[in-house]
Amino acid sequence: MTGPSPLEPAIVAFRWVEYLGLLGFIGVLVIRRLAANQPSLQWARLPMHRALALALVGGLGTVVTQAVFTGGGGDAQSFVRMGRVVAEGLALGFCLAGVRFVVPPGLLAAVLLAFAGHGARVQPPAIGIVVDALHIVSAGMWGGGIIAMAFLRPPGGWGAPEGRALLSRFSRVAPLAFAMTALTGLLRATQELSGVSDLWTTSYGVVLSLKGAGVVAMLVLSWLAWRRGLPVARWEALVAAVVIGASALLAAYPATPGMGLAP
Repeated sequence: MTGPSPLEPAIVAFRWVEYLGLLGFIGVLVIRRLAANQPSLQWARLPMHRALALALVGGLGTVVTQAVFTGGGGDAQSFVRMGRVVAEGLALGFCLAGVRFVVPPGLLAAVLLAFAGHGARVQPPAIGIVVDALHIVSAGMWGGGIIAMAFLRPPGGWGAPEGRALLSRFSRVAPLAFAMTALTGLLRATQELSGVSDLWTTSYGVVLSLKGAGVVAMLVLSWLAWRRGLPVARWEALVAAVVIGASALLAAYPATPGMGLAP
């Protein structure tokens, strides 16, 4: 399996920014919803515009660099990328204008990631797209939620009653979201790898293995935060950002028949 093009680093970087923004947006939605439960936690109602702005910058950068460096344009995936940017722009515009119609275009932009990735080239494409979309949404609920919580400052700290209350609420959502992320990630791996040995004999497999190691590290940090009460939220969010960066790098690999995808 060949690696990304030498011209890909800028595209990967912008894609990483876009992924951070979109998954962070989903995470903010989860935390805001949990904070709205009674008794409400007003300090945990994070603003949405920062994540959406990050997604828009990354999306625009991805589209422009893709066109400049690779001459991409005119194919179905190019139109999907442009549609994603439009959705990101609408969501951000609605958010800044105070319009209540923010969530649909924001979630649409996140789901459209699945239509321009490797999953869209699985045969039949509908299966790959659905698995990818579920993976993205569940990862946003889990990993995006972790990143969102790193920006919170609960009164009295995470060990105080309100901080523990939010952690308790998130702990009811996180296991299910993680299980869905892990299951769909495993399904995607079986679609893209020809064998277990690819995990250490191909560059794609090595990056995928490192991503998996990052997920395990996040699980350990989550256990330390929730069971031991250790202040590791920022470290956990940093590892989550690295895992998302690995996802952006994996998306840069060309789809080949050796990955179980349509050429």
